[in-house]
Amino acid sequence: MSSLRRPALRTLAAAGAAVALLAVAGCGGSNSDAGSADGTITLTVKTFSQFGYEELYKQFEASHPNIRIKQENIAKLADYTPKLQQWLTAGSGAGDVVALEEGILVKLMAKPDQFVNLLDHDAAAVRNNFLEWKWKQALTADGRKLVGLGTDVGAQGMCYRTDLFAKAGLPTDRAQVGALWPSWDDYLATGKRFAAAGTGASFFDTAGGIYQNILMQQGDTTYFDRENNLIVDSNPGVRSAWDRTVAMIGAGLSGKLQMWGPAWNAGFKKGTFATVPCPAWMLGIIEDQAGPENAGKWDVARVPGEGAVRGGSFLAVPAQSKHPKEAADLVKFLTSPQGQIAAFKAKNNFPSSPQAIDDPAVSGAVNAYFNNAPVGTIFGQSAKLLEPVYLGPDNQVVGDAVGDALTAVEQGKLSPDEAWTKAIADARRAVDK
Repeated sequence: MSSLRRPALRTLAAAGAAVALLAVAGCGGSNSDAGSADGTITLTVKTFSQFGYEELYKQFEASHPNIRIKQENIAKLADYTPKLQQWLTAGSGAGDVVALEEGILVKLMAKPDQFVNLLDHDAAAVRNNFLEWKWKQALTADGRKLVGLGTDVGAQGMCYRTDLFAKAGLPTDRAQVGALWPSWDDYLATGKRFAAAGTGASFFDTAGGIYQNILMQQGDTTYFDRENNLIVDSNPGVRSAWDRTVAMIGAGLSGKLQMWGPAWNAGFKKGTFATVPCPAWMLGIIEDQAGPENAGKWDVARVPGEGAVRGGSFLAVPAQSKHPKEAADLVKFLTSPQGQIAAFKAKNNFPSSPQAIDDPAVSGAVNAYFNNAPVGTIFGQSAKLLEPVYLGPDNQVVGDAVGDALTAVEQGKLSPDEAWTKAIADARRAVDK
C-alpha cells in the first residue's frame, strides 16, 4: 500500500467516499486521552489508504465496552509517511496504533525504541498466525523486539477491461488473457496488438506501476544491498526494469497518467486504459474509482513474469501511546486470521496469515465486481511462495527519483538516457542529505 508500491510513485489518492469520510483535516492529532471520568479510553488509530477495519472496530468496541476507537486516515501514503515520521520524532501526535508500509519499515526499525515491543504483550503466542518472512520483517536483528504485526501482502495480478480487449479483437477469458503474457516481453507484444486496433484507449495507465511490478521480480534487492549501500546504478535488475518500461513508453502504450492523481482515478470510470498492474489491495481502489456502472467490465489475470511482493503493511504501537496494553490487544485483534479475513472481504487486502489464506472465505473467494474472478485462487497460489525484496531505509526517496525520471520520459521532456542519468544523480543526492 507510494510512490510506486502501495504505493515512491505510489501515493494513494482519495480512494472513495468511505475513506474520504474517515479522513481528518491535517491529521496532526494529539495523543489519546488518559481516560474519561467513567473509565472509557479512546484509542487513536492512524492509517493510510484502505485497511477495511470499520466493522472490526465495532466488534472490538463491543467486546471491550471501556474502549472507543478513533480512526484518522490520510489517503495518500506520500502525505502520511512524513507526518508519521514527524509524530514519532516529536514524541507526540502518533496516537496508539499506526500503520507502517513496508517501503519505510527498514528506516523506522532503525529506531525501535519509538515503538512498543509487542513481544512484551504476548505477541510471540501468535507468531504462527503469520507467514514466517512477514513476521521476521518487523523483528529486530537480535530477535528481542517486535515492532509490528503484519496485515496484508501485495501478491501481484494484472487487471484488464474485458470490453476494451473485445474491441481490440483480443481474448477476454482470464485464462486466455494470462496466456498472452507469460513474460513482460509478451505483455509488450500484446500491447502493440492492442494499440494497432485503435480503440482510443491506452494499453496501460502509467509507466510507474509497470516499472514497479517488473522491478519487484528482478531479485531480492532493488536500490540498496543488505548492508544499505546504494546500488541503484549497479544492480542489473533496476536497469532491466527501467529498459523494459522505457520500451513500452516508446511503443506508445502508456496513458501517461499520474498514478493516484485525479485523471488516473477518473480513467477507471471512463475506460481510458485497458490494463493496470493490480496487487490484491488494488482491487478495492479500482472498484471505488470505476463505480458500480462498470461492474463486470474489469477482470483479473495472472501477472507477467513470476510474481513478487508489491506492497504490504504492518500495525505498530508507538511508544508514546498512553494505552500500550489496550493498543497491543487491538493490533493483535486486527491482524488475527479472522481480522485479516474480514479485511480481505472488505477491501481485498490479501492476508499474510497462512490460516487466513487457507480459509475457504479467502481461498474460495470470487469477486463479483471483477466478473466473478476467483481472486482467492489467483492471489493465493503465489502468496505462500512469495519472498520479500529487501528495501533499504531510503527506498522511497530513491524510488521517487526514478519515478520522476520515468515521468519525464513519458512526457517527452527527457530522453531515456538523459532521464536515467538524472535519476541516478537525484538518488545519490537524496541519500547523501
